[in-house]
Amino acid sequence: MARRAISIDEQIDRQEAVVLAMKKKIDTMKVKYEAEIEKMAKLVDKKKDIERQEIIKLLDTTTRTNDEIKAFLRGENPDQEDE
Repeated sequence: MARRAISIDEQIDRQEAVVLAMKKKIDTMKVKYEAEIEKMAKLVDKKKDIERQEIIKLLDTTTRTNDEIKAFLRGENPDQEDE
């Protein structure tokens, strides 16, 4: 059984088809990737909103003053006396 020699032009055409198919897959995956990144960003934003709402609820029930809360958020310790 003799093998038929494949011409270089045929080899190039086949390889070109492979490359084009892979490029199409990559483009499709890039679109999907970007959509998933956007979905993740929306979820992160939603989580931040939930956390903000929790903080607002706590602010309504705290016995701390606004100045104490602001100092805490700035990283200061209002209970500590200056030395």
